[in-house]
Amino acid sequence: MKYRSADILEGEGSGFYRSLFKAMGYTDHELDGRPLVGIANSWNTLVPGHVNLNRIAEFVKKGIYAGGGTAVEFGVPAACDGIAQGHRGMNYILPSREIICNAVEIMAEAHKLDALVMLASCDKSVPAMLMAAARLDLPAIIVHGGPMMGGIEFDGRKSDLTSIDEARGMYKSGGITRAELLSLENTACPGCGSCSFLGTANTMCCITEAVGLSLPGEALVPAVYAERMRYAFDSGLAVCRLAKEGIGARKILSREALRNGIKLAMAICGSTNAVLHLSAVVNEAELEMNVVEEFAALNKTVPQLVRVNPAAKWDMEAFHQAGGIPRVMLNLGDILDTSVITCTGKTAGENLASYVWQYPENREIIKKREAPFSSTGGIAVLHGNLAPNTAISKPGAIDPALHRFTGKARVFNSEEEAESAILGGGIKAGDVVVIRYEGPKGGPGMREMFKAMKYLYGMGLNKSTALITDGRFSGTNNGCFAGHISPEAAEGGPLAIVEDGDEIFIDVIDGILRLNVPEDEISRRRKNWPKPFKPVPRGYLRLYARAASSADRGAVIDFRMLNTATGFVE
Repeated sequence: MKYRSADILEGEGSGFYRSLFKAMGYTDHELDGRPLVGIANSWNTLVPGHVNLNRIAEFVKKGIYAGGGTAVEFGVPAACDGIAQGHRGMNYILPSREIICNAVEIMAEAHKLDALVMLASCDKSVPAMLMAAARLDLPAIIVHGGPMMGGIEFDGRKSDLTSIDEARGMYKSGGITRAELLSLENTACPGCGSCSFLGTANTMCCITEAVGLSLPGEALVPAVYAERMRYAFDSGLAVCRLAKEGIGARKILSREALRNGIKLAMAICGSTNAVLHLSAVVNEAELEMNVVEEFAALNKTVPQLVRVNPAAKWDMEAFHQAGGIPRVMLNLGDILDTSVITCTGKTAGENLASYVWQYPENREIIKKREAPFSSTGGIAVLHGNLAPNTAISKPGAIDPALHRFTGKARVFNSEEEAESAILGGGIKAGDVVVIRYEGPKGGPGMREMFKAMKYLYGMGLNKSTALITDGRFSGTNNGCFAGHISPEAAEGGPLAIVEDGDEIFIDVIDGILRLNVPEDEISRRRKNWPKPFKPVPRGYLRLYARAASSADRGAVIDFRMLNTATGFVE
């Protein structure tokens, strides 16, 4: 097998390049005829889900050397959604996905890497790594840092980061004391790992396993388990096999495999952000596949087999011990295409046939296909005059009494305005909170409306109100909601002309999001739409605001969105 690194490490002119490697201590043994395997490490001490990745990287290196490869490590950025919540930092979170993907591409191409092991755990880093794998088409495998353990029991379940915002609303409404609120600060997040609920981070880790780009059973092993290190070692071994056999990432990230990922997201009732991120992955893989349409079609045929936090009390450790993603895939049966190749070099079906179960089955968490929690999937696509290009909701985490909701609009032009009104007692039962100008362009960056939903919960309004937005939601949100509304308000979408008091109808089962206002009145408002002034952002956000596609297309940077004056047109 001739590796592409041979272009710089073999032959007459190789001494120039080999000298630079030797300046770092590499030996002839490491540079002669072995695959050069890059470890894209998003370790930092700002993100709890990534703070353990340096230790995991050491075990990956051991696996790479045991597999006959040479490990070369580089860092890539990763930001914490939690720390960025509720302020300007959230504007950067979704756009960071593109930066991470670009950083991996730059390092892999500049240094002629033969294969990649990509270390990531959190919301935008995992989809960014999937995007990079699809773009580069090198032999690749993703290793996660693992989920956090659950915290002290609060409100009927193990606490997590979101419990603190829920508790703040309870404190504001007199439901708990300040001492109880402060105690959660020390007990809700007991250690490192991606947050202990099925948010975007853990959803994307699960999808990565389902599409075959991480090892079977790897996604949900908690961060503090020794088993996590063994998976890291085995991943280093596996990527060397992929390199020797010439299996690039696009052989794994096929249309059928990505459809398996969509089905898995439906079955586990994962984060609505999965729609956004899988659209971006498909874009990088250059596949003719409309992810939103796939979600809409598969919602009716894929049952919901899993209920964990936020849909139930169970955390990620319990989900792992119940059998995790292998158990879900096994129970889905022929709904999945198990003939697809995976990072083990075997098919998904072969992986399942040889999988060794560590813990007993728990049918309170993972149901059999014959007796599901719901006959339809946990994620829904909505249409209607408020969402001509679709919106996304999550019926699997919504109380059935709220699957259909009619209410009066309370309109806010930013997340901060809405949160102030909620905490100030300005929202009442029967209201539909409308948060607009928070889409990919309007935000810019399509911020999460996580805190607004949690404040409604804490104020006791989660079962009597709804929230709709052109922004996003965290995977831990519940209550009646619809996000990703496209086209967004900043592009003149119908959300921009909603007024206080308008009647809004939401149906997350039949997929409807409708403004109950006469068409002639809607037309009149469109003609007189006063687009609000928003200062042009500086730096990277300026580019993102100009070039971001709509949410239904993945909110990716699309240079066709720029005009000729920029010099960036294709």
